[in-house]
Amino acid sequence: MDRLEIDFHVHSKYSADSLTSPSKILKFAKRRGLSGIAVTDHDTIKGGTVIHKLNDSDDFIVIIGSEIKTDKGDLIGIFLNEEIKKRGFFEVCEEIKDQDGIIVLPHPFLTFKDIGEDLLKAIDVIEAFNARCSYEINEKALNLALKKSLPILAGSDAHYSWHVGNAKTFLECNLEYEDIKKCILQRDVKLKGDTIPFINRIIYRHLAGKAIKKLKNTWSLKK
Repeated sequence: MDRLEIDFHVHSKYSADSLTSPSKILKFAKRRGLSGIAVTDHDTIKGGTVIHKLNDSDDFIVIIGSEIKTDKGDLIGIFLNEEIKKRGFFEVCEEIKDQDGIIVLPHPFLTFKDIGEDLLKAIDVIEAFNARCSYEINEKALNLALKKSLPILAGSDAHYSWHVGNAKTFLECNLEYEDIKKCILQRDVKLKGDTIPFINRIIYRHLAGKAIKKLKNTWSLKK
């Protein structure tokens, strides 16, 4: 039994709004003392697949995932092995379950206009701490999870290597997929994190995102 520290929400250059290379993410995550990361690039598992192959450490785990933009809001699937092809909320949930993955509702009060009972019944976990959200928004997410007795996770939502590990989920289990899944679903976790300063969040969302997309169009970094 180990005491694990995992960041469950990380983006690489395979997300349209990030330039961070897989090797840099892996290096920085290990430098920060993490036991593992879930790579959750927008609408693709490619980043997770690449970083999983790069990892040659027995004491570090890479969880393959993806953050999918659905017709209702963002969803994260973790422990995936195939691309998610659908974009309807409930269809995405089915695809994740078909892969024996876990369905995470990330930053629910940022992308969802209405979080109804039907949506909550379809998911497995709520991201109760996201380092790119304010404490007020994270508190609302945590309260929702507690009210509905749903498991929780923390993720940095890192789009730069130096933000990896800004949020951590602590688990007491073996460094194996099935043990980590079990620990999450049994709500045997603790969360810790630091929010990115407000001004940094504003600069990123309104300036950096557009600049990154322009650079990618110029450099063809997604090849």
